Amino acid sequence: MPSCEATPLVLVNDSAIKQFWHICLLAQPNFQASTFDCYIPLIDTDKVTGHTQGKPIRLVIIAILRERLLSMEIIVQENYAAISQQAAALIADLVRSKPTAVLGLATGSTPLGLYQELIRLHQEEGLDFSQVTTFNLDEYVGLAADHPQSYHYFMHDNLFRHINVPAANIHIPDGTTSDTPAFCESYEQLIASSGGIDLQVLGIGSDGHIAFNEPGSSLDSRTRVETLAKQTIEDNARFFASADDVPIHAITMGVGTILDARKIILIANGANKAPAVAAAAEGPVSSMCTASALQNHPDTIFFLDPEAASQLQKKTG
Repeated sequence: MPSCEATPLVLVNDSAIKQFWHICLLAQPNFQASTFDCYIPLIDTDKVTGHTQGKPIRLVIIAILRERLLSMEIIVQENYAAISQQAAALIADLVRSKPTAVLGLATGSTPLGLYQELIRLHQEEGLDFSQVTTFNLDEYVGLAADHPQSYHYFMHDNLFRHINVPAANIHIPDGTTSDTPAFCESYEQLIASSGGIDLQVLGIGSDGHIAFNEPGSSLDSRTRVETLAKQTIEDNARFFASADDVPIHAITMGVGTILDARKIILIANGANKAPAVAAAAEGPVSSMCTASALQNHPDTIFFLDPEAASQLQKKTG
């Protein structure tokens, strides 16, 4: 069951109110909201959810007088294999109960154990993906689908060619599109027309980013092109011949797109992820740590090994 804690006044701008609204409703009757209809200059943009860059905003005051419902679950297991298997079991349960499930998938080294377990469940236990639809979070701009470091290549090599998801049901952003804005809009529309994402898989960057939503990204952002931060380029350089070969732009689902998923699981392992995990789960909700927006999602689970969980103040098993 989600836990509750005392919470102070929360200030948000009017574009961010929708991110908090379901939390407020769940916490009623201890909820009040007041809106100043006049527009006022913004103070510190990091202390007020949004990305206003100092522009005037309409300010909304939310006061949850006694309790705030916390809907994030933290699960710590003994090692990476255990969290990968538990996350895979959750996905398998969804696919069995809803064969037409829509899955949001991630790339990078973090979900490899999860994908290996899904492959095993398919090949050894008959887990059927024949009606499943998938949407990947992101893709590098400029990399063709057959490039060894493209996320198209990664997904087919590490998952899709080993299971029975129909090719027509697999959706990955096109890094070579000639009309990026139109493609991003169509990707959003395709997710919506598929019924929305039932379960979204996430990793977390060492600076707290999810997908390629770098620090400073709007917490209500949608699919778009993002310029990669220096830290992300350095972190991903191990997959390329050198840091100079890492693309500097990517198409990514936005934070708002991710938060639309009905359920979210985030997997993290290793001590290098511990500061980002602690900031995401227990720090303030801030655009400087885009994973912190998950605190406002009604159904999120963090699967962590002890090292990734080492800086958390509160943990569950």
